[in-house]
Formats: sequence, structure tokens, C-alpha cells
Amino acid sequence: MKLSIGISPCPNDTFIFDAIYNHRLDLGDLQFDFHMLDVEQLNRAALEGRFDVTKLSYFAFTQMSENYQMLRSGGALGHNCGPLLVSHDPQIKLTEQSKIAIPGIHTTANFLLTKAYPFLVHKTAILFSEIEGAVASGKFDAGLIIHESRFTYKEKGLHLIKDLGQYWEEQTQTPIPLGGIVVKRSLPEEVKVGVNQLIAESVSYAFRNPEVSKTFVQQHAQEMEEAVVNAHIALYVNSLSVDLGEQGRKGVDLMFQQLSSIGISTKITQPLFVEG
Repeated sequence: MKLSIGISPCPNDTFIFDAIYNHRLDLGDLQFDFHMLDVEQLNRAALEGRFDVTKLSYFAFTQMSENYQMLRSGGALGHNCGPLLVSHDPQIKLTEQSKIAIPGIHTTANFLLTKAYPFLVHKTAILFSEIEGAVASGKFDAGLIIHESRFTYKEKGLHLIKDLGQYWEEQTQTPIPLGGIVVKRSLPEEVKVGVNQLIAESVSYAFRNPEVSKTFVQQHAQEMEEAVVNAHIALYVNSLSVDLGEQGRKGVDLMFQQLSSIGISTKITQPLFVEG
């Protein structure tokens, strides 16, 4: 069976999927047609049901769990790895009039910003890699940065206002669920289980053979320095990327439970996770 699959070009995804993309594993009867898009583009594509398997923000998943089911492998969860709210002014006082750049309406980052600062309503979604520059230029009062930007914002003259990952961990005592892999519910159960197992094997292969994926990762890393690429992978890929485990699943469940606190109502009638 041939499946369409959407992932981001970020180092954590290319590291995780290298062994599948480059056929370093026995894929069995499965074939994959890969598409690489920015995370918010992936979120929008998932809302349209464009791919059979796709990376998306966990927050976006809360809005489409009727059509997609969460895999236990391939996700980005962890500690001290959440989005950061930064500004060019270290003494800034955020108000209802503050202009904030965000990486996407459907991102987990925006969910956390809404929980921490419900009065911030003037938000503009732009490409995540452009947020640092837009804030440094004064176009926005503050910006919500993700991915590798957390390693470079200080070089751009920006200052940390709030670590929203730390905020989540203090509130919930669970790892922050950033992005995960989902599969269409309409696919046969054995296919969903097979994809989950294959991604888990791909992550484990990457951990055992870190040098093998370097060329593929760097090819899509937007000219990032090798040290930044390695730090990115170390931050976002861990044992929870092989399997969410009890703590990872708890974090996802808590996100669903807290939707009402930001004015979103959702009714879950089917299992969230692929089992087996």
C-alpha cells in the first residue's frame, strides 16, 4: 500500500524519518510518498485531510481527532523544549494592544500563548523562521519562537519574556506535547499499527546510527550550523519519540482537557491513540 506522508524539513523530522525515506529499513508492503512542508502548512493540510500520515501540532490534532488518530511514535515531546516568547525590549509590558508574531494559529505554541496570555489578541501568523527578524526590526512587540530559533534569538538581540514550555510543565507536571504523527482513521487497523511500528524502528535506527542520517538532515536544514542541528535533534528527539509512554499520553490528554479554558469545545467519541 502506498501512503502519502507529510513531514517538516526540520532536523528532528528528517532525523526520525531518514531510515524510511532512504529505505534503510525493510518497509514490507508499505510505500511512502513524502511531502515536506512548514508545520503550519502541515496543520492546514491535515484540516483538509490531504495526507494519509502527517506530522502536525498536537494542538491542531485536538481539532481533527475525528478524522485522524495519533501514533505513539515519531512525536516531539520533552522537557525544557517548549516555545519561547521573546521581545527586542527586555522590559516590555505586554498589553491588549501588543502586536505578537506567532508561527501559526493551529500550533501548540499558540495554544500555550493563549493559556498564559489570554488578553493578547493582536496575533499575526508568519513563517516561524521569519519571526526573529520581524521582532528585531520592531514590526512586532514580541514573537513566539519555536524550533532552532530558541538557539539563535540572543544573537539577534532579542530577550526572553516567558518560556511557555516551562509554564506548561509547572502547570501539568508532564512533558510538553509539541508535534506528533497522525494517521487517517479510515485506514485498515493493521496498516495503522504497521506505520506506528515502522516509525518507531526508524527512530531507533537513527539513534543507533547517528552519522548515517547527517547528509539527509543537513540537506533540509536551511543552512543551519552543524552545532545548531545537533542541538535541535537532541532537544526534540528522545525516548518519547520512540513511544509516547504513560507520561506522553498524559500530556496529550491534558491538552484536550484544557481546551475549554481557552474557549474551545470538542467532543471525543473515538480512541485518540493507535494501539498494538
